[in-house]
Amino acid sequence: MPMALVWFAAIVLAVIIEALTNQLVSIWFVAGGIVALIVSLFDAPLWLQCLLYVLVSAVTLLATRPLSRKLLHLKKEDTNADRYIGKTGTILVEVNNSEGKGQVEVMGSVWSARSENGGVIPAGSSVLVKEITGVKLVVNPIPKN
Repeated sequence: MPMALVWFAAIVLAVIIEALTNQLVSIWFVAGGIVALIVSLFDAPLWLQCLLYVLVSAVTLLATRPLSRKLLHLKKEDTNADRYIGKTGTILVEVNNSEGKGQVEVMGSVWSARSENGGVIPAGSSVLVKEITGVKLVVNPIPKN
């Protein structure tokens, strides 16, 4: 009966660890612990209990890990900043790098802006967002056809 308590403690510990994490990290050891607990109740030798614990934990891990990774895989979402690169916008306040002024509206949001080539871009111009530096969008004018 003393080994049954050890296996029970191992199961409880694995459950607590699992509960404290937001990913599957120890659930497989719960399955192994349950099997080892059951065989310990039938007075199986310690080496068999340990062997079954390791085997069941490993088999459970190998069988379910690909599925759990697929289910827990979170799609990477672009940040607010990343989604503006490559978009077009309209200059609200003339962009003038030497004077440190300029504002552009892109996708409904207003950003500070600077010109990629250093030139002045007048208000009302259409621009293409090339990159983000700090909190400013770096833009290029779109030539009018």
